[in-house]
Amino acid sequence: MGNQGKSSKPASILWVPVWLFALVWLLIAGGPFYYLLLMSLKSQGEFLSGSLFDLPKVFSLQNYGKVLTGGFHSYFINSVLTLGISLTVLLLASACAAYPLSRMQFKLNRPIFGMIVAAMSIPIHITLIPVFVMSIKLNIYDNILALIGPNIAFNLPISVFILTSFMQGISKEIEEAAEIDGCGKFAAFFKVIFPLSKSGLATLGIYNGVVIWNEFSFAMVLTQTQRSYTLPLAVWEYQGQYTMNIPLIMALLILSSLPIILLYVFGQDKLVKGMMAGAVKG
Repeated sequence: MGNQGKSSKPASILWVPVWLFALVWLLIAGGPFYYLLLMSLKSQGEFLSGSLFDLPKVFSLQNYGKVLTGGFHSYFINSVLTLGISLTVLLLASACAAYPLSRMQFKLNRPIFGMIVAAMSIPIHITLIPVFVMSIKLNIYDNILALIGPNIAFNLPISVFILTSFMQGISKEIEEAAEIDGCGKFAAFFKVIFPLSKSGLATLGIYNGVVIWNEFSFAMVLTQTQRSYTLPLAVWEYQGQYTMNIPLIMALLILSSLPIILLYVFGQDKLVKGMMAGAVKG
């Protein structure tokens, strides 16, 4: 018993730096969000007259009311529709492309995979003008449909790359057993491989979801009127209209980031499982 007590004591001491690092990281990551929340609960007059880090004298949700009644729902719906359609098509297309690259042997396997990896290095900004011209010719300019194509195209290479590595780690015996039971390649994909890839798909869903939700460049170039604006453009517009009303802008930032924070909170277990599975299989 004495030896067990002595051995557990050094182990607990080793955890002290870990907890200290976690605490410091929490302050670094949570500090800006705490500051945003603090500012959003102040009035404009209190913000201009008081210190930046003073607590609000009166905790008021007036700024949130102004944002919610000022067309926020339109921006929010556009962002949700863009994210939902883009992410659904992106994950399905990535899985369909990763399956043959990871499970089948054919002559063009490596060249195609190499082209996908090379596509990851293409900067999105050099395609703004061609995509702009294409959206006009397709008559989808100033429409959220114009944002879906770029969101899928520029997130597809890294998604296929990650899913290919993930699917390579799935046991081939499971797929062979399904084929013995009469499943063809399509049935084996949708009934076996696709369900077993849920952790990897969840990881990609959270990662790509954050990227698509915060996408600004294409939204700025491919939309023109407020009816097609997404939330990043709403922040840009509010910054121009309410330059001096910092608490109102902070309230908008809180409401804009809240869906992604909730997505991470409820999906973090899937994210960790997917990352750990990929690390082990890699």
